[in-house]
Amino acid sequence: MTQNIYDDPDFHAAYMRLPRSVSGLEGAPEWPSLRTMLPRLDGARVLDVGCGLGWFSRWARENGAASVLGLDISKRMLDGARAATDDTAITYARADLEDVALPEGAFDLAYSSLALHYIAGLDGLLAALARALVPGGMLVASVEHPVFTAPATPGWLTDAAGAPAWGLNGYLDEGRREVDWLGTRVVKQHRTVAGWLAALRRAGFNLARLEEWAPSLAQLEKHPEWVNHRQIPNFLLFAATRA
Repeated sequence: MTQNIYDDPDFHAAYMRLPRSVSGLEGAPEWPSLRTMLPRLDGARVLDVGCGLGWFSRWARENGAASVLGLDISKRMLDGARAATDDTAITYARADLEDVALPEGAFDLAYSSLALHYIAGLDGLLAALARALVPGGMLVASVEHPVFTAPATPGWLTDAAGAPAWGLNGYLDEGRREVDWLGTRVVKQHRTVAGWLAALRRAGFNLARLEEWAPSLAQLEKHPEWVNHRQIPNFLLFAATRA
């Protein structure tokens, strides 16, 4: 089961103070780049994977989507999404992305913002998304960049016998990581860039675009504090089509 940190009252309260919670898509620095990866949405049936507060679901409808299904494991986030949505063409449903069941060929676009790096069973989820998309349908997603998911404090990882695996926390050692974020121990799944691409291929996706996100020069003029992200990218963005 996916870790459900967003229903923890203290974590949820802290998360709701972040810019992307307050300002939505415009508060997400990677959004301008991610938006350019999207296909035309006129008449599209959209699946919002890990929809959170529903910011993208509502944007998709405002930009021509015929219908949107938003999925999330957090009741608190879904309650917020429903409270902010007055559109019968948007449906929100609670689902564990580790074993989600989706109708075949029901969507033209699957979109996911900063959710897939929580999923241990990524192959199963990507296969389900591929089945749910029509041929030629697109998956557009952002994840934390592997340079951020790689580090782990020695001892947080364990071997098969449960003993600390002190050496298995390098970039090339894919798997579970635990980090402290917003006062909570959060479980993430580290994959290399090559690992992400291999997982997409196994599920039957063809890569269309890949971007290691960094702020543009125009963004740096407004946010000079982001300058370090020109050296170490925060996000990995990709668009892939179903074969």
